[in-house]
This record gives sequence, C-alpha cells and structure tokens, in this order.
Amino acid sequence: MNEFDLYKLSANTVRLLSADGVQKAKSGHPGMPMGCADFAFTLWYKYLRHNPKNPQWLGRDRFILSAGHGSMLIYSLLHLFEYGLPMDELKQFRQWESKTPGHPEFGHTAGVEITTGPLGSGFASAVGMAIANKNFTARTGLDATGLVDNKMFVISGDGCMMEGVTSEAASLAGHLKLDNLVVFYDDNTITIEGKTDLAFSEDVGKRFEAYNWRVLHCDNANDIEQCDKVLAEAVKSDGRPTLIVGKTQIGFGAPNKQGKSSSHGEPLGEEELMATHKALGFPEETFYVPAEVTEFISARLKELEKAAAEWDGKFQSYLSANPEPAKLISKMLNREVPENLLEELLKVTPVSKPVATRASGGEVLQKVSELVPSLLGGAADLAPSTKSNIKNEPGFNAENRAAKNLHFGVRELAMSMIGNGMALYGVNIPYTSTFFVFSDYMKPGMRLAAIQNLHQIYILTHDSFYVGEDGPTHEPIEQIAMLRTIPGMTVFRPAEANEVAHCWAAAMKADGPVALLLTRQDLEPIDPELTKNIDVTKGAYVLLDDPEFELIMIATGSEVNLALKTAKIMTEQYRIKVRVVSMPSMELFLKQSAEYQEEVLPSWCNFRVSLEAGTTFGWHRLLGPSGLAIGIDHFGASAPYKVLAEKFGFTADAVIAKIKEFYGQGSSCGGSCGSCSGCH
Repeated sequence: MNEFDLYKLSANTVRLLSADGVQKAKSGHPGMPMGCADFAFTLWYKYLRHNPKNPQWLGRDRFILSAGHGSMLIYSLLHLFEYGLPMDELKQFRQWESKTPGHPEFGHTAGVEITTGPLGSGFASAVGMAIANKNFTARTGLDATGLVDNKMFVISGDGCMMEGVTSEAASLAGHLKLDNLVVFYDDNTITIEGKTDLAFSEDVGKRFEAYNWRVLHCDNANDIEQCDKVLAEAVKSDGRPTLIVGKTQIGFGAPNKQGKSSSHGEPLGEEELMATHKALGFPEETFYVPAEVTEFISARLKELEKAAAEWDGKFQSYLSANPEPAKLISKMLNREVPENLLEELLKVTPVSKPVATRASGGEVLQKVSELVPSLLGGAADLAPSTKSNIKNEPGFNAENRAAKNLHFGVRELAMSMIGNGMALYGVNIPYTSTFFVFSDYMKPGMRLAAIQNLHQIYILTHDSFYVGEDGPTHEPIEQIAMLRTIPGMTVFRPAEANEVAHCWAAAMKADGPVALLLTRQDLEPIDPELTKNIDVTKGAYVLLDDPEFELIMIATGSEVNLALKTAKIMTEQYRIKVRVVSMPSMELFLKQSAEYQEEVLPSWCNFRVSLEAGTTFGWHRLLGPSGLAIGIDHFGASAPYKVLAEKFGFTADAVIAKIKEFYGQGSSCGGSCGSCSGCH
C-alpha cells in the first residue's frame, strides 16, 4: 500500500469513526466530519506541529474546530493520534461524563484548544490566538528564532461565514496581516434547512480578498492530493492571513446521503451506515481501525516526538543564552501577578479629589501593566473615553508586534471572542473595554469565557443612567443583572478610587473572567478613616457602622456615596442608626460562608434597603421579603446627569422619602417588627 493509499484509508477511518459515534449516540452531526476528513487528516498528519505526549507543548500549532457541531471529527483524530482518548470514549459520544461532549470543550478533553459551538466563535478566537502569538514572540525576541512561529489552523463552515462575528474578526485579521492564521472554509453549500442558496449567495472568497486575505482554492477537498497541495501553499506566508475555500461534499462516502442536508444534523441510520462501510471498503464492524492506519500514524508520532524533543533543546538553549528575555518568557507563561500588587496600586490611586472611576481605573491600569507583563488589551474604538490605553505605548499593528495597545475597532462582538483566544493561547491576561451598555454585543463571548473559566478583564465604563445626555440607548439599566446571571462571572462595581484599586488587584488574581463597571461621573473618595474597612475580596463589607444600628443600607458603585449621605441625614435628623454596607460584588458575597454573610447582614435585621442605579432584579435574595430595593426598573432619558439623579430619585432626600413611604405606618412593615425605632 503506497503513501497516498494510507492517507485515504486513514481519512476514511476518521469519517467512519465519526459516523459510528453519531449513530451510536443517535444524535449529532456526521456530515461535516465525513466531508472534512481528507483535509483534516492531511493537516494533522503532515502539517500540524503537535506533540500528543504533551498537549500543552509551547511549540505546537493550534487546531480550532470553529464548526464545533462536527466534534466527532476532532475526537476521531485525538483517538488516532494517541491523545489519551480511548475508543470507549468515542462510543460514549454525547453521554453523561464522557470526554466526548456534543461540542468540543476546552479543559475537558486533552487536545481540545477551545470550546466551540456558537458558529464563528472559534474563527474569531483564533484571531486572538494569532495576535497573542505575534505579540509574545515580538516582546520576548523569540520572533527572530522562528521557534514559536505557531500557526492557527481553523476549520469553519457556511454557518461560520454567515455569522457576523466572523466578518468582524476577519476584517481585523486582514488589517493586522496575521499571516499565522490559516482558515479552511468547508464550502459544502448545505445547511440544516437545505441548500445555502436559500439565504446565502455571496462569493466568500471575494469578500475575504477585500479583507486583505490571501484566498486559495481547493476545487475538490475530498481529494487527498489536492488537500496536500493547497496546504503546502498555505503554510508559506505571503504576509497575509490565508483562507482556503475547500469544496467538499457533506456526508462524503454515504451512498444515499452524500451531498444532502439529511446528513447534516442527524445520524445516517443503521442501513445507510452499513452501506457507507461497504462503499468505503470497510467491514461492517463499527469503530474499526485498520492495522495499517495504526502503524502509519504510529510512525508519524515518533517523528513528531523527535521534532518536539529537538525543539525543546533549542528553546532551552535560547533561554540559557538570553537571561532577560527568559525572565519575561517565564512571567508571561506563568501569567505572574506580584503578591504586593494591591499595595503598589494604592500608591498611584488618585484620592485627593472627586474623580470618575473610569479615570481612577485608567491610572491604576498603568501600574498594573507595568507590573504584570501578561496584561494585554484595548478597546472597541473607545479608549479615550474608557481610559484603557497604556500611556506612552504604541498600538499593535502589522509593523509593531510588540506594542501593548490593541485597537479592536468598532467590533465589540469580535473583541469579546478575540479576548478569549488571547487567554487561551496561554501567555496573556487580556482586557477588553467598551461602554457598559455595549456588553450586550459582547455577551456571547463573555459567556464562552465563563464556560471555559478564562482569566480576563472586561473594563466597562459609563455604567448607569448617569451617562446623561446620550440618553436611554447608552444608559445601561438591565445589563448588570445580565452579567450577574452568568455562572462564573465576577462583577465588580467599585464605589470610588480606593475600591477601584482593590477591585483591580482582586481581578488580577481572580479565577475566571471579571467585569469592572466604572462611572463616567466623578465620585467622592471614601473618608480615609473608613478606607481601612475596605475588603472587596469578600464581595461586601461593613463600610460605616453604628453598634446599635437599626437599618442596613446596601449600596454598590456610585450609590455608596449616596448611602453615606443618606445615613448621615437619617442619623442626625431622624435618630435612626444605620449600617452602610458596600457591596462591589454581589456574587462574591454570596459565595462567602453563612457565618460571614450573617456577620455583614444579620438575619435579625429585616429593615434593609439596597441602592443601585440599575434594575432591582435579584436584590430581594439579599433584602428578604420586607426589604426595599431602590433602583431603576425603566429605561433612562437624555438630560444632564444631575437632573436625572433628581428625576429618578437618586438623592438623599428622595431615598429617605422612599424609605419613609415603604416602612411607614400602614405599610407592610409599619414598624411592627421591632427592629427599629420607626421612621414614620
């Protein structure tokens, strides 16, 4: 059997393992893996630099299955290339506790570089990986060695090409000339509903040429020799990212379903599966791997292992010969954060006068960037407003790969996915920034970051109706509740500059994604006597207390100042003793022990009021049935922010009036609980 025959036999093994797995599960997508098997196997066998014995090997290329519904493709490859995925796992496709879930999951299956499923997300995240690679090698001097010139190989489909996130990310990748990015477009003209021409008739290749991509064509990507030829060309850089338009037939090899939408999202059926086995010259035995294929791949694995060992030696030699770059490499690979980070941040925190938390956040960011080399990021064309640029640093572009400011353009959705890719590459703690209201555009990427537990920071400014004149389209109301509902997302809404420093320090040491919600308007710094009480790591803490408090006011962000003013008036004019709790992170507080929660919010005190310039949704889990949630459960308006504060009831007098009305005589409380002296 010649080499070409072995390639074809191996590709057929991949397509049948994929079809077998879907059939056994009675669920899944066999068509795409069957159509892409020839290209994918050629890539993995001949062109992909990888080391199955060390899936996290630094010298590896990345394989991103953006068309994640075809997950049996990567599972079949991982099994054949000995990534520790046994045949029993292929037989447990989509089953409880298997290593072969319906869509690939990062951290769940060795060799899976990224969680994919939402179409286009893998494509866009691969752009982030490409950026991270270019920046890392340029800053460390590794670019001159060629040792870490990783390529990001992506398989995408028609669905990816239709999703807007792909257009956003492709546009940026072409602008940045990311020549370490190679995308295979599985152009099979089939979607779930039928032929793609139901809704999609553009020339994708011409679109990508307009994005400044090199576009290669493979007229028959079910032909091994054509796949080999186009890949040989693709790995030679011409200074641009590369798109391979590969014509495939979905369900290739299935006699009656090849090229049909019926092979897209459902099993072939037992009869058709057996007919496919027969047509490809395989026995009827399912999950069958020919001995020739095992031997063929085993020989290649020895070559890959040898190449990785040689690379390791060269890399160690570089580190030994270049001690300063070696230190930077170590810090970035380990994403080191100094133990005394908070102490250093407090030294630069502006607390001498009222200042917006976006501004104090910008000052703190400069110090974080200085102390944490892994920090890398930028904004969606809003850095002057979000204060997220690193000062005296140029912008990352095709000519300057070592720069520390990323310009994402007006592309929030792609930015969120690109940030994920940067985090996944393994050397960055990325930050991305925009106005808080546009987190709506970022939600899909933020959700995927949380699913993958990726450590990154979202700097979201202009955090409430206090945006003012821009009006309701730019005033976030419900977005804070949205972020809080994402499992694994930590949301910080700091009260002023001191809390900003504390929140940044906590964010840099967090496990998973963090959102920092910052103000446009200036906020009074906390009295120096009270700053010693700050502890954002527990989500909430007692900021101001009276040993005989009768009422608890819980506030976040800009409303902490309001709570302090209101408490002062209530004490002086109404003789009601108040405890003020600052709660920069509701979800962190809810993770604390019952003892700590009781210490801050004792159960005997039912007289509780929350203050937050956002929707009141979710607050009653802390307030209880007799608590008062003061917020804004309607959209904002266009006017100066001080006018809006008055109109929407965010003044001390208005808050007191609401408290008196809610807890007054004849209300649901009426002072009958005995926990206070009454305010009616």
